[in-house]
Amino acid sequence: MVFGSRQFPVRPAAPLIAVVGADGSGKSTVGSALLAWMSEQYPTRLCHLGKQTGNLGRWIARIPVLGKRVDQKIVRKSSSVRTAQGSGAFTSIVIFTLSMRRLVRFLKMRFWRIRGYAIVTDRYPQASIPGPMDGPGLVARQPRSWMARWLTRIEQKIYDWMADYPPDLVIRLHVDLPTALIRKPDHRPASLERKINDVPRLIFPGSTVLDLNSADPLESILEQAKIAIAPILRKASSEHRISAS
Repeated sequence: MVFGSRQFPVRPAAPLIAVVGADGSGKSTVGSALLAWMSEQYPTRLCHLGKQTGNLGRWIARIPVLGKRVDQKIVRKSSSVRTAQGSGAFTSIVIFTLSMRRLVRFLKMRFWRIRGYAIVTDRYPQASIPGPMDGPGLVARQPRSWMARWLTRIEQKIYDWMADYPPDLVIRLHVDLPTALIRKPDHRPASLERKINDVPRLIFPGSTVLDLNSADPLESILEQAKIAIAPILRKASSEHRISAS
């Protein structure tokens, strides 16, 4: 990069590997194993890019006496977002605020990658499929309030911007509902089924996508993932040596 007559070296982009899939597909297990393996070859960090609002909802549901009632009310409010007119201004503000947790985590991930760390992410934002599979939370096309309409437009632009920063490789883990429920017995079956059905529809323009069946033995999943990641690491290491020389 040139500023006037002085030249500054541009650091090659470190590898960015995203692990995506529904709850119970093994994202955390696979991500942690890849972190350990990649760290032996390249400085690597694991970044969680989810909102983790589901954990909050399950915690509320476990509160004695009132927990389940409050949780059911939250579910009804969340369902209203997916209707034609969506939710009111207050609910839209809450959903938008929670969605911005992902943006903060995304910016932190970019911070570490700029500083030369390879990144493994648990989840990755996408703009094509609205809803709980890491897409925009405000999905109504005709919100009834001006505030909801404004927040919906802003949120979509933010997700479009994040999606324009493609990983080198997306590992897309597929899981069946019975297996997912065994692994996540505290999750709502209907919500889990919707996420599972959304996974094959997720697209990541500019990225290579590796589809893996999480019902396979973990050793097999990791072996296939490592085969796909190895050339990315070799290329990054080679470019780093050239830029440093």
